[in-house]
Amino acid sequence: MSTVGIIGAGNIGTNVARAAVAAGHDVVIANSRGPETLKGLIEELGDKAKAGTVDEAARTGDFVLVAIPLHAIESLPKEPLEDTVVLDANNYYPERDGRIADLDANLMTTSELLQKHLPHSHVVKAFNHIYAAQIPTDGLPAGTEDRRALAIAGSDPGAKDIARIFLDTLGYDAVDMGGLSESWRIERDTPGYGPRMNADELRETLTKTERVQQT
Repeated sequence: MSTVGIIGAGNIGTNVARAAVAAGHDVVIANSRGPETLKGLIEELGDKAKAGTVDEAARTGDFVLVAIPLHAIESLPKEPLEDTVVLDANNYYPERDGRIADLDANLMTTSELLQKHLPHSHVVKAFNHIYAAQIPTDGLPAGTEDRRALAIAGSDPGAKDIARIFLDTLGYDAVDMGGLSESWRIERDTPGYGPRMNADELRETLTKTERVQQT
């Protein structure tokens, strides 16, 4: 089992933490307001979880989940995340994040934007297209018929292997979309964003997805 660093204690971060602890992982979770604000969550999660600063979550995790609003990624520290696998759960919501020209013009994906900010990290898209509350509840043992699948994308094969293994421990198959430039296939407003699908269904959906203009 791994130690999972989680930066962001919103819906995605807290539910990944719940699933990770249930699967036997240790968790260090951080938010922007400080560890003392996470006391209730840590009491819920139990002995395998602790609250930390963003720096502590980044340095302690064998890999790190980033689950903060997209507009806040510039605040992420670069040095503690160097040579670290960073799972990116971000989505682009202009009403929350403001307009980002490169995303509006389909010149980049959200994960490429994070990789640009963290040039020495190994970014893998993950967890962005499942409703947060389903993360601890929808997982099934490996080999179960109709097991739910989640999409991943990344430029580093080893980093994607880590993401795939982690997803498997939580009860999910992983479907590899390719590099970060292909992660638009599962971003907001695409057919795969939200619905429960097994691996074959998700692969077919991703193949048929057409890129749309961000609105």
